[in-house]
Amino acid sequence: MISSSHILRWIFSRIPAVSLARLRSTSKGWNALIGDGRLAKKHSANAPKQSLVIVVINLRVCLLCLDLRGIHDNVAPSAKVSAPFSLKDASEEVDIRNVFHCDGLLLCTTTDKRLVVSNPCSGETRWIPIPSKNYKKEIHMYALGKSSCNKYKILRVDRLDSYEYEIYDFASDSWKCVGVITERFCGGGISMKGNTYWCARPLEGLFLLCFDYSTEKFTRMSLPEDPGDTHAYPIVDLSVSREGQQLCLLYTIIDNTIQTNVWIATKSESTGAMSWSKFLTVERSDFIYHLQLTEGSSFLLDEENKVFLSCNVSKNIIHIMGEDKYVEVNHHGAKPTSRGSFLVSYVPSLVQIQKAI
Repeated sequence: MISSSHILRWIFSRIPAVSLARLRSTSKGWNALIGDGRLAKKHSANAPKQSLVIVVINLRVCLLCLDLRGIHDNVAPSAKVSAPFSLKDASEEVDIRNVFHCDGLLLCTTTDKRLVVSNPCSGETRWIPIPSKNYKKEIHMYALGKSSCNKYKILRVDRLDSYEYEIYDFASDSWKCVGVITERFCGGGISMKGNTYWCARPLEGLFLLCFDYSTEKFTRMSLPEDPGDTHAYPIVDLSVSREGQQLCLLYTIIDNTIQTNVWIATKSESTGAMSWSKFLTVERSDFIYHLQLTEGSSFLLDEENKVFLSCNVSKNIIHIMGEDKYVEVNHHGAKPTSRGSFLVSYVPSLVQIQKAI
């Protein structure tokens, strides 16, 4: 006879992760079942993937509901911020300074310079010890990824003095120094298929930098052959397409006019060569547009509506830009803030955070 838990596991494995998260409060039994590793594997294979947007605003991580239907028919878009994800330590809400997303897991850096990995859907969290070296923690860069055998790791790069990079292993609950990287990173990194990508600037030129969590090494990869006017100093940022399957490059040149090209990576070779396709070109001359595009600011691509979205770092405003479109939308549901806010592409999952052995 089939048990009720087996039937529930079969049903739950076909329900989107965000919907399951709402069911956790139904009962202790359902909460335990949703946090069960056996369900996580079935859910990854069977449940429909959702491509959502989170916004970090007022030091909280919130879902951002965007409605762009009819934007090209002059229908005003809307944006609404939902209640923030709860992230507590000793029953007190934690202030979040930065977030890095990988496979439904959020690596959060707090304002008091601590690290925590959280899965908002399962409610699971794990605080990560900071290495005891006497570093100025605020100049460190952190990223989360996974190896080919599905082991999650945290990368930490010293961006000021030694340029050492270290790896945190969840199973051993320890850090190890792996090597030295001297490249200058442009903005934050982006996770795609387990690896982390950045744009980087040597003394001359511009290229893509990839960190492979299996080999624990950095690799240079190619950008588009003609991304824009290479004689000017470009503003560059990276993002991912829906469900995090394709890498996107935003390349902006500011001259007499402001031209932004959005490229999508269509193929990646083991040699480091990448194929790129130009998706969108936006050309404007107004200074207000210029203010929204600074290096390190976040952007997201909406392929269906052929626009990209950027977040104002000091106001609760989403900027929506297309070939013949520029719209500003307020975050409804969020209070105005002087602190920076930014957008993150988020694909919910029931992935479990590995326990220390």
